[in-house]
Amino acid sequence: MRTVISGPIAGTIAGGVVERALRACVHCGFCNATCPTYQLTGDELDGPRGRIYLMKQALEGQPVSALSLKHLDRCLSCRACETTCPSGVQYHRLYDIGREAVRAAAPRPWPARLARQAIRRLTTSAILFGLALTLGRLTRPLLPGFLKAKVPPAVAPGAWPKAAHARHMLLLKGCVQSAAAPHFNAATARVFDKAGIALTEAPRAGCCGAVDFHLDAPEAGRAAARRNIDAWTPAIEAGASAIVVNSSGCAAFIRDYPDVLRDDPAYLEKARAVAGLVRDPIEVLANSDLTARRAPAKPRIAVHEPCTLQHGLKLTGRIGTLLTRLGYEPQPVADNHLCCGSAGAYSLLQPKMAGKLKTAKLAALNAASPAAIYTANIGCWMHLADGGAAPVRHWIEAVDEVV
Repeated sequence: MRTVISGPIAGTIAGGVVERALRACVHCGFCNATCPTYQLTGDELDGPRGRIYLMKQALEGQPVSALSLKHLDRCLSCRACETTCPSGVQYHRLYDIGREAVRAAAPRPWPARLARQAIRRLTTSAILFGLALTLGRLTRPLLPGFLKAKVPPAVAPGAWPKAAHARHMLLLKGCVQSAAAPHFNAATARVFDKAGIALTEAPRAGCCGAVDFHLDAPEAGRAAARRNIDAWTPAIEAGASAIVVNSSGCAAFIRDYPDVLRDDPAYLEKARAVAGLVRDPIEVLANSDLTARRAPAKPRIAVHEPCTLQHGLKLTGRIGTLLTRLGYEPQPVADNHLCCGSAGAYSLLQPKMAGKLKTAKLAALNAASPAAIYTANIGCWMHLADGGAAPVRHWIEAVDEVV
Protein backbone atom coordinates (compact mmCIF):
# COMPACT_ATOMS: atom_id res chain seq x y z
CA MET A 1 0.00 0.00 0.00
CA ARG A 2 1.63 3.27 -1.13
CA THR A 3 1.67 5.88 1.59
CA VAL A 4 3.19 9.28 2.39
CA ILE A 5 2.92 10.06 6.10
CA SER A 6 2.54 13.72 7.02
CA GLY A 7 2.03 15.71 10.19
CA PRO A 8 3.71 15.36 13.59
CA ILE A 9 4.75 11.70 13.25
CA ALA A 10 6.40 12.05 9.82
CA GLY A 11 10.03 11.00 10.12
CA THR A 12 9.61 9.68 13.68
CA ILE A 13 9.89 6.13 15.03
CA ALA A 14 6.08 5.97 15.15
CA GLY A 15 5.97 7.11 11.54
CA GLY A 16 8.25 4.24 10.61
CA VAL A 17 5.95 1.77 12.40
CA VAL A 18 2.99 3.14 10.47
CA GLU A 19 4.74 3.06 7.11
CA ARG A 20 5.87 -0.57 7.56
CA ALA A 21 2.37 -1.67 8.53
CA LEU A 22 0.65 0.17 5.68
CA ARG A 23 3.15 -1.00 3.06
CA ALA A 24 2.76 -4.61 4.19
CA CYS A 25 -1.00 -4.57 3.52
CA VAL A 26 -1.90 -6.03 0.11
CA HIS A 27 -5.67 -5.35 0.34
CA CYS A 28 -6.48 -9.09 0.19
CA GLY A 29 -9.32 -8.89 2.73
CA PHE A 30 -8.49 -12.20 4.42
CA CYS A 31 -8.64 -10.24 7.69
CA ASN A 32 -12.34 -9.52 7.25
CA ALA A 33 -13.09 -13.23 7.33
CA THR A 34 -12.02 -13.46 10.98
CA CYS A 35 -12.98 -9.96 12.18
CA PRO A 36 -15.81 -10.19 14.76
CA THR A 37 -17.26 -6.76 14.03
CA TYR A 38 -17.23 -7.25 10.26
CA GLN A 39 -19.06 -10.53 10.81
CA LEU A 40 -21.75 -8.63 12.72
CA THR A 41 -22.28 -5.64 10.42
CA GLY A 42 -20.93 -6.63 7.00
CA ASP A 43 -19.66 -3.07 6.68
CA GLU A 44 -16.21 -2.77 5.08
CA LEU A 45 -15.38 0.07 7.50
CA ASP A 46 -16.02 -2.29 10.42
CA GLY A 47 -13.29 -4.63 9.21
CA PRO A 48 -9.50 -4.27 9.41
CA ARG A 49 -9.04 -3.41 5.73
CA GLY A 50 -11.55 -0.56 5.91
CA ARG A 51 -10.14 0.72 9.17
CA ILE A 52 -6.66 0.70 7.70
CA TYR A 53 -7.89 3.00 4.92
CA LEU A 54 -9.50 5.32 7.49
CA MET A 55 -6.26 5.55 9.47
CA LYS A 56 -4.20 6.00 6.31
CA GLN A 57 -6.30 9.02 5.37
CA ALA A 58 -5.72 10.64 8.74
CA LEU A 59 -2.01 9.85 8.79
CA GLU A 60 -1.58 11.34 5.33
CA GLY A 61 -3.28 14.55 6.40
CA GLN A 62 -6.59 14.02 4.61
CA PRO A 63 -9.86 15.18 6.24
CA VAL A 64 -11.46 12.80 8.73
CA SER A 65 -14.73 12.96 10.61
CA ALA A 66 -16.57 11.58 13.61
CA LEU A 67 -17.66 8.71 11.37
CA SER A 68 -14.04 7.60 11.05
CA LEU A 69 -13.67 7.58 14.83
CA LYS A 70 -16.94 5.67 15.20
CA HIS A 71 -15.69 2.79 13.05
CA LEU A 72 -12.30 2.75 14.77
CA ASP A 73 -13.97 2.71 18.20
CA ARG A 74 -15.87 -0.40 17.13
CA CYS A 75 -12.59 -2.27 16.76
CA LEU A 76 -12.07 -4.77 19.60
CA SER A 77 -8.27 -4.82 19.20
CA CYS A 78 -8.65 -8.61 19.28
CA ARG A 79 -5.82 -9.08 16.74
CA ALA A 80 -7.54 -11.99 14.99
CA CYS A 81 -6.69 -10.14 11.79
CA GLU A 82 -2.99 -10.43 12.62
CA THR A 83 -3.26 -14.19 13.00
CA THR A 84 -5.04 -14.40 9.64
CA CYS A 85 -2.97 -11.88 7.67
CA PRO A 86 -0.67 -13.58 5.12
CA SER A 87 1.48 -10.44 4.90
CA GLY A 88 2.20 -10.09 8.62
CA VAL A 89 0.60 -6.66 9.03
CA GLN A 90 1.09 -5.48 12.62
CA TYR A 91 -2.41 -4.09 12.81
CA HIS A 92 -2.48 -3.38 16.56
CA ARG A 93 0.61 -1.15 16.33
CA LEU A 94 -0.87 0.75 13.41
CA TYR A 95 -4.19 1.00 15.25
CA ASP A 96 -2.66 2.47 18.40
CA ILE A 97 -1.03 5.24 16.38
CA GLY A 98 -3.74 5.76 13.77
CA ARG A 99 -6.58 6.00 16.26
CA GLU A 100 -4.77 8.80 18.08
CA ALA A 101 -4.35 10.67 14.80
CA VAL A 102 -8.06 10.32 14.01
CA ARG A 103 -9.05 11.37 17.54
CA ALA A 104 -6.85 14.45 17.27
CA ALA A 105 -8.47 15.42 13.97
CA ALA A 106 -12.02 14.60 15.11
CA PRO A 107 -12.21 15.19 18.89
CA ARG A 108 -14.84 13.35 20.89
CA PRO A 109 -17.79 15.27 22.37
CA TRP A 110 -17.40 15.97 26.08
CA PRO A 111 -19.80 13.24 27.32
CA ALA A 112 -17.71 10.58 25.56
CA ARG A 113 -14.50 12.05 26.97
CA LEU A 114 -16.00 12.11 30.46
CA ALA A 115 -17.14 8.47 30.21
CA ARG A 116 -13.67 7.32 29.25
CA GLN A 117 -12.06 9.32 32.00
CA ALA A 118 -14.45 7.87 34.59
CA ILE A 119 -13.72 4.31 33.46
CA ARG A 120 -9.99 4.96 33.62
CA ARG A 121 -10.10 6.51 37.09
CA LEU A 122 -12.20 3.68 38.49
CA THR A 123 -10.60 0.63 36.95
CA THR A 124 -6.92 1.53 37.22
CA SER A 125 -7.12 1.96 41.01
CA ALA A 126 -7.56 -1.26 42.98
CA ILE A 127 -8.70 0.78 45.98
CA LEU A 128 -11.39 2.73 44.12
CA PHE A 129 -12.55 -0.31 42.19
CA GLY A 130 -12.66 -2.35 45.40
CA LEU A 131 -14.83 0.27 47.09
CA ALA A 132 -17.15 0.44 44.08
CA LEU A 133 -17.36 -3.35 43.99
CA THR A 134 -18.21 -3.55 47.69
CA LEU A 135 -20.95 -0.97 47.23
CA GLY A 136 -22.22 -2.81 44.17
CA ARG A 137 -22.39 -6.11 46.02
CA LEU A 138 -24.31 -4.51 48.89
CA THR A 139 -26.85 -2.92 46.54
CA ARG A 140 -26.82 -5.56 43.78
CA PRO A 141 -30.60 -6.30 43.91
CA LEU A 142 -31.28 -2.60 43.26
CA LEU A 143 -28.91 -2.20 40.32
CA PRO A 144 -30.07 -2.07 36.69
CA GLY A 145 -29.37 -5.22 34.70
CA PHE A 146 -26.34 -3.98 32.78
CA LEU A 147 -24.59 -2.93 36.02
CA LYS A 148 -25.68 -5.99 37.99
CA ALA A 149 -23.94 -8.13 35.38
CA LYS A 150 -20.66 -6.33 36.12
CA VAL A 151 -20.67 -7.15 39.84
CA PRO A 152 -19.19 -10.60 40.45
CA PRO A 153 -19.74 -12.34 43.79
CA ALA A 154 -16.90 -12.34 46.30
CA VAL A 155 -14.75 -15.49 46.39
CA ALA A 156 -12.47 -16.28 49.32
CA PRO A 157 -8.90 -16.34 47.98
CA GLY A 158 -7.68 -19.14 50.23
CA ALA A 159 -4.21 -19.50 51.69
CA TRP A 160 -1.10 -18.07 50.07
CA PRO A 161 1.76 -20.59 50.34
CA LYS A 162 4.65 -19.70 52.63
CA ALA A 163 7.14 -22.26 51.38
CA ALA A 164 10.39 -20.85 50.01
CA HIS A 165 11.94 -22.20 46.82
CA ALA A 166 15.23 -21.49 45.12
CA ARG A 167 13.32 -20.72 41.95
CA HIS A 168 11.55 -17.39 42.35
CA MET A 169 9.28 -15.38 40.05
CA LEU A 170 7.25 -12.19 40.28
CA LEU A 171 3.46 -12.16 39.97
CA LEU A 172 1.53 -9.13 38.69
CA LYS A 173 -0.99 -8.07 41.32
CA GLY A 174 -3.03 -6.03 38.87
CA CYS A 175 -5.82 -3.50 39.41
CA VAL A 176 -9.33 -4.80 38.65
CA GLN A 177 -8.25 -8.39 39.28
CA SER A 178 -6.76 -7.68 42.69
CA ALA A 179 -10.09 -6.20 43.78
CA ALA A 180 -12.58 -8.42 41.94
CA ALA A 181 -10.78 -11.77 41.90
CA PRO A 182 -7.87 -11.99 44.37
CA HIS A 183 -8.42 -15.76 44.38
CA PHE A 184 -6.85 -15.93 40.91
CA ASN A 185 -3.44 -14.89 42.22
CA ALA A 186 -3.74 -17.02 45.36
CA ALA A 187 -4.55 -20.10 43.29
CA THR A 188 -1.65 -19.29 40.95
CA ALA A 189 0.73 -19.04 43.90
CA ARG A 190 -0.44 -22.40 45.27
CA VAL A 191 -0.04 -24.15 41.92
CA PHE A 192 3.43 -22.69 41.36
CA ASP A 193 4.38 -23.72 44.88
CA LYS A 194 3.49 -27.31 43.93
CA ALA A 195 5.73 -26.88 40.89
CA GLY A 196 8.62 -25.75 43.10
CA ILE A 197 8.41 -22.04 42.30
CA ALA A 198 7.87 -19.20 44.77
CA LEU A 199 5.73 -16.28 43.58
CA THR A 200 5.71 -12.79 45.10
CA GLU A 201 3.90 -9.59 44.20
CA ALA A 202 5.99 -6.43 43.91
CA PRO A 203 4.24 -3.93 46.24
CA ARG A 204 4.67 -0.90 43.98
CA ALA A 205 3.55 -2.63 40.78
CA GLY A 206 -0.05 -1.99 39.78
CA CYS A 207 -2.17 -1.59 36.68
CA CYS A 208 -0.31 -2.65 33.55
CA GLY A 209 -1.38 0.57 31.79
CA ALA A 210 -3.54 -0.96 29.07
CA VAL A 211 -6.78 0.73 30.13
CA ASP A 212 -5.24 4.21 30.11
CA PHE A 213 -3.33 3.59 26.90
CA HIS A 214 -6.41 2.40 25.01
CA LEU A 215 -8.84 4.99 26.42
CA ASP A 216 -7.33 8.18 25.03
CA ALA A 217 -4.68 8.58 27.75
CA PRO A 218 -1.51 7.09 26.25
CA GLU A 219 0.81 9.14 28.46
CA ALA A 220 -0.88 7.79 31.58
CA GLY A 221 -0.42 4.30 30.14
CA ARG A 222 3.28 4.99 29.62
CA ALA A 223 3.57 6.29 33.19
CA ALA A 224 2.06 3.02 34.47
CA ALA A 225 4.55 1.05 32.38
CA ARG A 226 7.48 3.02 33.83
CA ARG A 227 6.17 2.54 37.38
CA ASN A 228 5.94 -1.21 36.91
CA ILE A 229 9.39 -1.42 35.35
CA ASP A 230 10.81 0.47 38.33
CA ALA A 231 8.95 -1.81 40.74
CA TRP A 232 10.13 -5.03 39.11
CA THR A 233 13.74 -4.14 38.30
CA PRO A 234 15.16 -4.63 41.85
CA ALA A 235 13.56 -8.08 42.14
CA ILE A 236 14.83 -9.03 38.68
CA GLU A 237 18.32 -7.92 39.65
CA ALA A 238 17.96 -10.02 42.81
CA GLY A 239 17.24 -13.15 40.81
CA ALA A 240 13.56 -13.28 39.88
CA SER A 241 13.56 -15.33 36.69
CA ALA A 242 10.19 -14.28 35.22
CA ILE A 243 7.16 -12.04 35.61
CA VAL A 244 4.07 -14.24 35.74
CA VAL A 245 0.90 -12.54 34.51
CA ASN A 246 -2.27 -14.61 34.78
CA SER A 247 -4.45 -12.12 32.92
CA SER A 248 -3.66 -12.58 29.24
CA GLY A 249 -4.73 -9.04 28.36
CA CYS A 250 -2.18 -7.60 30.78
CA ALA A 251 0.51 -10.02 29.62
CA ALA A 252 0.01 -9.06 25.98
CA PHE A 253 0.23 -5.36 26.82
CA ILE A 254 3.36 -5.74 28.96
CA ARG A 255 4.98 -7.67 26.11
CA ASP A 256 4.36 -4.50 24.09
CA TYR A 257 6.14 -2.20 26.59
CA PRO A 258 9.07 -1.72 24.17
CA ASP A 259 6.62 -0.38 21.59
CA VAL A 260 4.71 1.69 24.16
CA LEU A 261 7.99 3.28 25.32
CA ARG A 262 9.72 3.37 21.94
CA ASP A 263 10.36 7.13 22.23
CA ASP A 264 11.78 6.95 25.77
CA PRO A 265 15.53 6.23 25.63
CA ALA A 266 15.74 6.10 29.43
CA TYR A 267 13.32 3.17 29.61
CA LEU A 268 13.45 1.42 26.25
CA GLU A 269 16.10 -1.16 27.18
CA LYS A 270 14.47 -1.76 30.56
CA ALA A 271 11.15 -2.25 28.77
CA ARG A 272 12.73 -4.83 26.49
CA ALA A 273 14.16 -6.69 29.48
CA VAL A 274 10.80 -6.74 31.26
CA ALA A 275 8.90 -7.77 28.14
CA GLY A 276 11.29 -10.65 27.64
CA LEU A 277 10.55 -11.98 31.13
CA VAL A 278 6.74 -11.93 30.92
CA ARG A 279 5.18 -15.37 31.12
CA ASP A 280 1.59 -16.50 31.08
CA PRO A 281 1.27 -19.29 33.71
CA ILE A 282 0.72 -21.88 30.97
CA GLU A 283 4.17 -21.15 29.53
CA VAL A 284 5.74 -22.25 32.80
CA LEU A 285 3.36 -25.00 33.88
CA ALA A 286 3.20 -26.75 30.51
CA ASN A 287 6.83 -27.77 31.03
CA SER A 288 6.52 -28.61 34.72
CA ASP A 289 6.19 -32.06 36.26
CA LEU A 290 2.80 -31.32 37.84
CA THR A 291 0.63 -34.41 38.27
CA ALA A 292 -2.95 -34.75 39.43
CA ARG A 293 -3.26 -35.92 43.04
CA ARG A 294 -6.97 -36.49 42.55
CA ALA A 295 -9.34 -36.86 39.62
CA PRO A 296 -11.46 -33.83 38.68
CA ALA A 297 -14.88 -34.00 40.31
CA LYS A 298 -16.52 -32.77 37.10
CA PRO A 299 -14.08 -33.32 34.24
CA ARG A 300 -16.30 -32.21 31.34
CA ILE A 301 -15.31 -28.57 30.72
CA ALA A 302 -15.01 -25.87 28.06
CA VAL A 303 -11.91 -23.71 27.68
CA HIS A 304 -12.38 -20.10 26.65
CA GLU A 305 -9.18 -18.81 25.04
CA PRO A 306 -9.20 -15.00 25.12
CA CYS A 307 -8.08 -13.09 22.05
CA THR A 308 -5.03 -11.84 23.90
CA LEU A 309 -4.01 -15.42 24.67
CA GLN A 310 -4.54 -16.62 21.08
CA HIS A 311 -3.62 -13.67 18.89
CA GLY A 312 -1.46 -11.65 21.28
CA LEU A 313 0.56 -14.29 23.14
CA LYS A 314 0.18 -17.04 20.47
CA LEU A 315 -0.66 -19.74 23.04
CA THR A 316 -3.68 -21.35 21.41
CA GLY A 317 -4.38 -24.87 22.64
CA ARG A 318 -1.84 -24.91 25.46
CA ILE A 319 -4.31 -24.66 28.35
CA GLY A 320 -6.51 -27.45 27.02
CA THR A 321 -3.46 -29.69 26.64
CA LEU A 322 -2.42 -29.20 30.27
CA LEU A 323 -5.93 -29.69 31.63
CA THR A 324 -6.32 -32.87 29.58
CA ARG A 325 -3.08 -34.15 31.10
CA LEU A 326 -4.55 -33.51 34.54
CA GLY A 327 -7.71 -35.50 33.83
CA TYR A 328 -10.11 -32.90 32.47
CA GLU A 329 -12.10 -33.35 29.27
CA PRO A 330 -12.15 -30.07 27.31
CA GLN A 331 -14.99 -30.01 24.78
CA PRO A 332 -14.73 -28.52 21.27
CA VAL A 333 -15.76 -24.86 21.02
CA ALA A 334 -17.06 -23.54 17.70
CA ASP A 335 -15.57 -20.30 16.35
CA ASN A 336 -12.94 -20.38 19.07
CA HIS A 337 -11.02 -17.55 17.36
CA LEU A 338 -13.82 -15.00 17.71
CA CYS A 339 -13.84 -12.41 20.50
CA CYS A 340 -16.30 -12.64 23.40
CA GLY A 341 -16.84 -8.86 23.34
CA SER A 342 -15.07 -7.96 26.59
CA ALA A 343 -11.97 -6.27 25.13
CA GLY A 344 -11.06 -4.10 28.11
CA ALA A 345 -13.66 -1.34 28.41
CA TYR A 346 -15.31 -2.25 25.10
CA SER A 347 -18.30 -3.94 26.76
CA LEU A 348 -19.03 -0.67 28.58
CA LEU A 349 -18.55 1.64 25.62
CA GLN A 350 -20.04 -0.58 22.88
CA PRO A 351 -22.67 -2.59 24.80
CA LYS A 352 -24.77 -3.64 21.77
CA MET A 353 -21.87 -5.06 19.80
CA ALA A 354 -20.35 -6.60 22.92
CA GLY A 355 -23.69 -8.13 23.88
CA LYS A 356 -24.09 -9.87 20.52
CA LEU A 357 -20.57 -11.26 20.70
CA LYS A 358 -21.12 -12.42 24.29
CA THR A 359 -24.33 -14.24 23.39
CA ALA A 360 -22.63 -16.06 20.52
CA LYS A 361 -19.58 -16.95 22.62
CA LEU A 362 -21.62 -18.31 25.52
CA ALA A 363 -23.73 -20.39 23.14
CA ALA A 364 -20.56 -21.93 21.70
CA LEU A 365 -19.00 -22.53 25.11
CA ASN A 366 -22.15 -24.12 26.57
CA ALA A 367 -23.03 -26.18 23.49
CA ALA A 368 -21.52 -29.39 24.89
CA SER A 369 -23.03 -28.87 28.36
CA PRO A 370 -19.75 -28.46 30.27
CA ALA A 371 -19.70 -28.43 34.06
CA ALA A 372 -17.62 -25.24 33.98
CA ILE A 373 -16.01 -22.78 31.56
CA TYR A 374 -12.38 -21.86 32.17
CA THR A 375 -10.92 -18.61 30.85
CA ALA A 376 -7.56 -16.83 31.13
CA ASN A 377 -8.38 -13.13 31.43
CA ILE A 378 -10.05 -11.08 34.15
CA GLY A 379 -12.07 -8.96 31.71
CA CYS A 380 -13.46 -12.00 29.91
CA TRP A 381 -14.29 -13.61 33.25
CA MET A 382 -16.31 -10.57 34.36
CA HIS A 383 -17.97 -10.24 30.96
CA LEU A 384 -19.03 -13.87 30.57
CA ALA A 385 -19.68 -14.88 34.17
CA ASP A 386 -23.32 -13.82 34.43
CA GLY A 387 -24.87 -15.06 31.22
CA GLY A 388 -24.36 -18.78 30.72
CA ALA A 389 -25.52 -22.13 32.01
CA ALA A 390 -22.06 -23.17 33.24
CA PRO A 391 -20.07 -21.16 35.80
CA VAL A 392 -17.04 -19.26 34.45
CA ARG A 393 -13.73 -19.55 36.30
CA HIS A 394 -10.02 -19.02 35.73
CA TRP A 395 -8.26 -22.10 34.38
CA ILE A 396 -5.64 -21.95 37.14
CA GLU A 397 -8.44 -22.83 39.56
CA ALA A 398 -8.98 -26.10 37.71
CA VAL A 399 -5.30 -26.93 38.18
CA ASP A 400 -5.39 -25.84 41.84
CA GLU A 401 -8.21 -28.28 42.55
CA VAL A 402 -6.40 -31.41 41.39
CA VAL A 403 -2.64 -30.98 41.95
